[in-house]
Amino acid sequence: MIDCHVHLWDPAEGFPWIRPGGEHHRAFDEEDLAHSGAGLGLAGAILVEASRGDAGETLALRELRRRRPDLVAGYVANLHVHGADGPDALRSLLQEQGDSRPNGMRLGGSSWRETPEPARALVPVLAEAGVALELNLHRKALTAAVEAGARYPGLTVVVDHLGNAPDPRTPQAGEWFREVESGAASPNVVVKISGLLTQQHGLEPQRIAHMVRHVVDTLGPDRCLIGSDWPICLPRGSRADSLATSRLGLSHLAADQLDRVLHTNAVRVYGLGG
Repeated sequence: MIDCHVHLWDPAEGFPWIRPGGEHHRAFDEEDLAHSGAGLGLAGAILVEASRGDAGETLALRELRRRRPDLVAGYVANLHVHGADGPDALRSLLQEQGDSRPNGMRLGGSSWRETPEPARALVPVLAEAGVALELNLHRKALTAAVEAGARYPGLTVVVDHLGNAPDPRTPQAGEWFREVESGAASPNVVVKISGLLTQQHGLEPQRIAHMVRHVVDTLGPDRCLIGSDWPICLPRGSRADSLATSRLGLSHLAADQLDRVLHTNAVRVYGLGG
């Protein structure tokens, strides 16, 4: 299994969203990552940026990937922090980094329209370079992914955390189910089954399983990834607990289909090379 969503950080280096005194206000390094995955049969992880707030985070993630290939199979950098330098600078950076460039770059915000325009202007560079665009949007993430995928047919768009799905017991859930269905016609849109231990905390397992199964059956097992969102998940449970939650709703898959969700798709989507 490749865990497609983990973070590392040290609050002393930035990360303004981490509040002093909170459960996340401590350094999480590669040794913590190794310990958290012990006994889980992991082949590696995708290290995702954690909003440090500067372009140096991209270089820090790259260095972690180079130093610990036994733990970090690839990394997703922050697209926002490269916006001010413009498309040409990002194009040059990706060319210079070669095989050690980001495997994806993430854009986040309340909605697509509310993300910074300079960051959105970099999306064509990702399409040219074959680097995945990762979306962490609080509203209509799947709709935004479909639109970006249609505009750039060669671009792979990864949607984090089931598109930040609402509680399925609320009226907003119907809109999310329809968004998933609209995404089925966009072959370059991939959904990450992640963040559920936190986002759907307290929900009955069968309801979570229903959401996961809806995504997998609608988009197909070739267009899904799995992730723990460690250490964000820790107030609700361990990395193992989070991955187990993400796997709810996958029991109906054949062995080869399950292997694609848990491993093979990550290799293809992030260009891991094997």
